[in-house]
Amino acid sequence: MTTNSTTPSTTTNPPSPTTTTIIETRILKVPLPNLASLNADDSPLGRWRRKSDGSRDLSVWEVPSSPSSSNPSPSVTTAANGNRKSIRNEGDVLAPIREAAHALLTTPIPVAFPTETVYGLGADATRSDAVRGIYAAKGRPSDNPLIVHVCDLTMLRRLLKPDWTEEDPDPIPPIYHPLISKFWPGPLTILLPLPEPSPLAPEVTAHLSTFGARLPASPLARSLIALTNRPLAAPSANASTRPSPTTAQHVRDDLDGRISLVLDGGPCDVGVESTVVDGLSTPPAVLRPGGVGVEEIRGVGKGWERVVLAWGEVVKGVPRAPGMKYKHYSPKARVVLFERGAAQGTKGRMIEEEVGKLREEKTVGIIRTGGWEFAGGSLQVSGERREVIGEGGVVVVEGKTIVPGKEVKLLDVDLGQDVKGVAHGLFAALRALDGLGADVIYVEGVEDRGEDLAAAVMNRLRKAASEIRA
Repeated sequence: MTTNSTTPSTTTNPPSPTTTTIIETRILKVPLPNLASLNADDSPLGRWRRKSDGSRDLSVWEVPSSPSSSNPSPSVTTAANGNRKSIRNEGDVLAPIREAAHALLTTPIPVAFPTETVYGLGADATRSDAVRGIYAAKGRPSDNPLIVHVCDLTMLRRLLKPDWTEEDPDPIPPIYHPLISKFWPGPLTILLPLPEPSPLAPEVTAHLSTFGARLPASPLARSLIALTNRPLAAPSANASTRPSPTTAQHVRDDLDGRISLVLDGGPCDVGVESTVVDGLSTPPAVLRPGGVGVEEIRGVGKGWERVVLAWGEVVKGVPRAPGMKYKHYSPKARVVLFERGAAQGTKGRMIEEEVGKLREEKTVGIIRTGGWEFAGGSLQVSGERREVIGEGGVVVVEGKTIVPGKEVKLLDVDLGQDVKGVAHGLFAALRALDGLGADVIYVEGVEDRGEDLAAAVMNRLRKAASEIRA
């Protein structure tokens, strides 16, 4: 099978689902014995074309051919334009991904798939009916733009200039070249000018003159995009305002009955979404903190040493990037966030005061990030403590405390003090405590200098919080 990053052809749109459609949501496990291979440059799911010096060429992501019973050793085929070829595949580990790609091409129903950040909800970014399916499944406001995911730089260049060939100048603005070289594939989204006419559906950009694009680190995601041969618009695969999903089960918990397929590639590595940058502005700006830190970006130089922080900015009421306008990442429970200064200064006494004021709530969740002791450090725990495994494999320690006039059940999660561990486990912890019936969740914040992964963690926590204690 030959796959190409070509300009999408005009096709007849499949019929849109009606309100009476009943969708069975299936989880398709990608059958790899070693899930770590999902984040390798060369994996059973695909590989990068190699340059003459042996280094990887991000211009072309090569996808294995489909195995054939009559040809147990599939031949290598080369696309007519020389840009992409199929490679030998030992067994069709791509079968679930091929099924998902077929669904994306033939129905308007989005498909969930894993990236290195969180699970995404993907649809053909060139078809309005497909993109509208994302908004419908999530219950997402239509003025919240979507990030476009590509499988390689060739696909991105042809979004910017549909007739681009390898002999043409690079249409990607030069300001982004050092970031692409350093951080792609990976958790970084770049803001690009929308060409006229644009192959993207207008619903992708929320009618802005720019769009965000990302090349994910996950070979599973890249191969899905390549097999679809379409850029995929893909926000996080959760119901709008809910915590982002980091496992396939998280997705089904939120979107069961709203989508048909979830590709299961195991837990996500990073745990928070991509950093969004705007190199078209002067000076360049970080619009959303995420998996790449601001200091890492400044360290690249070449104009990025002057980058400023601009999350929260909107243009004429429309956010410049996803996640900038609306409440996000919230579990069903009430979330009370203690900023690091408050959390450390009280040594947990504020938790005791908070619990003492509870009226109807009978189950209290606590998420610790290295400063608090068990149960916030000041609550008297009665009876035995026992470990329970919450949703997504999160370890929760269960206990009880007596406060004036009532007994309260405690659910304690210790994410540790390493910020990467906190980022990786944050959304899963919120979901696990929700699943165990927490009425209120107290969260110990991390130190936020505004310029590293901790900034992304606190950005998400502040959006999730019902109340903030500074």
